[in-house]
Amino acid sequence: MMNSPLEAETATSTVRSRRQRRAEGPEVTLQNPCQYREAGARRVRPWLEGVVTALAGGYSAFVVRFVSDREMRQLNRFYRDKDATTDVLSFPGEEQPDGLYLGDVVLCVPAARRQAAEAGHSIAHELKVLILHGLLHCLGHDHETDDGTMERLERQLRRRWITDD
Repeated sequence: MMNSPLEAETATSTVRSRRQRRAEGPEVTLQNPCQYREAGARRVRPWLEGVVTALAGGYSAFVVRFVSDREMRQLNRFYRDKDATTDVLSFPGEEQPDGLYLGDVVLCVPAARRQAAEAGHSIAHELKVLILHGLLHCLGHDHETDDGTMERLERQLRRRWITDD
């Protein structure tokens, strides 16, 4: 399992009781250091909190970070030994003193913009697709080894959670 590059930044997140987390869902943290408008918290948070609560309600916290091509390339090089940018990286979490940490998803906004243009849908739609994909990895799914199980689940969840934006 990869250690998350975001651990230090999320260490100060608010601690809530297990009962509160189950009732409210995991604490969702959004990091947008480049201040990408399309990845702003007001646009992403309501949808993301609903999805994370529905799919991973028993976890304590989840982090999504929106990054540039440069930062994503550095992360991909360091964690996967691939000297290229990619659209999404997932870092599954582990048990923490305050609960089960779901993990971190890092999304490359410029890559999402390119992919949205190629697919003919909005950047908001593409960001949701990538977040959902990363979330499934944090939940333990792996499309490279599961004979299509994750892909089928992802298609089903897209129909439910991702509308045309």
